[in-house]
Formats: sequence, structure tokens, C-alpha cells
Amino acid sequence: MTDTADFPHDPFDPEDSTPAGWLSEQELTGARSHLPLVYVDAVPVRVDDSGDVVAVGLLLRVSRTGVMTRALVSGRVMYHERLRDALLRHIEKDLGPVALPQIPSSPQPFTVAEYFPTPGVTAYYDARQHAVSMAYVVPVTGDCRPQQHALDLAWLTPEQACSEEVQAEMYGGQGTLLKQAMAHVGRLA
Repeated sequence: MTDTADFPHDPFDPEDSTPAGWLSEQELTGARSHLPLVYVDAVPVRVDDSGDVVAVGLLLRVSRTGVMTRALVSGRVMYHERLRDALLRHIEKDLGPVALPQIPSSPQPFTVAEYFPTPGVTAYYDARQHAVSMAYVVPVTGDCRPQQHALDLAWLTPEQACSEEVQAEMYGGQGTLLKQAMAHVGRLA
């Protein structure tokens, strides 16, 4: 799972320009040790004129340990933020301001992924926290360019994205999530 940067702040300081809904690093660490956090995962896709998925966008990132990984768009839902707004924010953060995501009018996740800090509890793992993530397949129609911590964005066919080689580059169960997304849209038998 990826995360946006957290800024230290004092919610009672009128001089503090930190956006509402953000936690300081200390507050986030405390919350992560006591509560599951809510996330969204987005599988960006390109679709043809009939709505069939023809390409999947995977980000190239460097992990905290220096390993190159492929990743989905992912991030926390802030306090008082709608899921659709969190999806839009994270897609823009990772794919750029003109990705033009097509969020459905009634966003229902294709699955819910539960990430645990203990490997093997579920297929999803995040050493930092217990997180519950709503997962979406999101068509994007605009010009996508990697932003923030993403080094590259590769558009692969669904078959390429689900291949053993690409799956081996994905971390924390996101490869499993990608396969579930492709099964959900009828691109994986």
C-alpha cells in the first residue's frame, strides 16, 4: 500500500496550514498501532469503445528497502472524505492531474482487501498497519504521467499484468488484488 505524506500539525494553531484530516507522524503511528485504517486501492485501466478492459496501468516504485516494485494506486481515506473523493485524490496524486478518471456515480468496490501487519493472516500484507481497503477498477481516459513517488507508469495488457513475472514484482498482495480485478471485469478465467 502506498501512502501520502503526513505533515506535523497542531489542530488548535491558527497559523498551522496543514490540511484538515491529516495526522502528525506521531498521531499516525499511534493510530496505526491501535486501529485499522481505511484505504482505497484503484486499478487504473484503459477500455475500448465497448467497455472491455484493454490495458492496466501499473506504477513503478522503489520500496523503503530499495527494491523496485510494481504497484496499484493506493492511499488512505482522510477524515470526512468521501470514498470517491479519496479515489480521485490518489489517482491524481499518482497519475497526474489530467488522468481523467471515470468514477462510477455509485462507487461500489469489487472487493475489500484487509491488510495485516502479520504475514499470512490474509493474502494482503502491510508491515506498518492493519488496513481495510475498498478496491476499485477505474477507467482513465486522459494523459497519465507518474507523479509523486512513482518512477514510471506502464500500460500492460491484462494478460501481461497477471503474468508470473509481473506478479513477482508486486508487493503486499497487490498482485492478488490485480488478479481479482481482472476476474471481476472478465479478463481472467
